[in-house]
Amino acid sequence: MAKPKVNQDKCIGCGACVSLCSRVFELGDNGKAHVRSGADCSNCDCKRARDSCPVNAITIE
Repeated sequence: MAKPKVNQDKCIGCGACVSLCSRVFELGDNGKAHVRSGADCSNCDCKRARDSCPVNAITIE
C-alpha cells in the first residue's frame, strides 16, 4: 500500500491535496496539510494530489 507523507516545512496550506483526496489529506490547526490518521490510499488519488502540490511537499513511499 502507498504511504503518502507531507513535508511540513514545505507545505503552504493551499489545500489542493485535500480537494483531490480528502479521505487521506486534511488541513491541521496550523493551516498545513497532513495525512489523516489511519488513511487508506488503496482507493484514492494520492498520486494526483502529489502531482498537484505547487511546492512538492507530498511524497509517496
